[in-house]
Amino acid sequence: MAFIFSQSEENYLKTIFHLQVGTEAVSTNALAEKLKTKPASVTDMMKKLNAKKLLHYKPYYGFYLSNEGKKIALNVIRRHRLWEYFLAEKLKFSWNEVHEVAEELEHVTSKKLIDKLDEYLDFPQFDPHGDPIPDSKGKMKASSEVPLIEFPMNQQAEVRRVANQSEDMLELLQHKNIGIGTRIEVKRLFDFDHSLEIKLKTSTITISEQLAQNIFVSYEL
Repeated sequence: MAFIFSQSEENYLKTIFHLQVGTEAVSTNALAEKLKTKPASVTDMMKKLNAKKLLHYKPYYGFYLSNEGKKIALNVIRRHRLWEYFLAEKLKFSWNEVHEVAEELEHVTSKKLIDKLDEYLDFPQFDPHGDPIPDSKGKMKASSEVPLIEFPMNQQAEVRRVANQSEDMLELLQHKNIGIGTRIEVKRLFDFDHSLEIKLKTSTITISEQLAQNIFVSYEL
């Protein structure tokens, strides 16, 4: 029997995928906090998704996605990140504007449309925030990256991903002229507050430890 999934069900599956580490169970409270809903509502949804064999659920223990649940979650993530890439690259939305719009577009389920969109965009591998885009088979390109706070000093780095993608964080990064592909060199670590002095292409600035923890970099190619 083929199931049709509601937007709410897709959002739950996507969120569980992001919270889940391996086969470690996700708690009801953690999911309720992430989705800003009541634990009782989460429990009701878990029963529905369990009945559709999309997750493994044990009361008072937690839950994790089944193989079919992962497949659906990855499909939602693929649609979301492709739309983010389209909005940023083709319609010139700023990277702090794309998420909210993509949240709506990700529920357009036409496989033909998404496959054509992927082809039109020349099969991008990463979205505007540096997150990998699953391909049509759910595979994602692996990347080796570390938080800027852990990167050695006086080494050329390139920004690959932003962990915190809140509007406030992205606006701050944009204000400091830091984006995906920006080249950075750590020049100094201040012991007092662990802030960093970093060198960009045309300037040297200081950023907080919190910001440095959310900027993921790799050695410049």
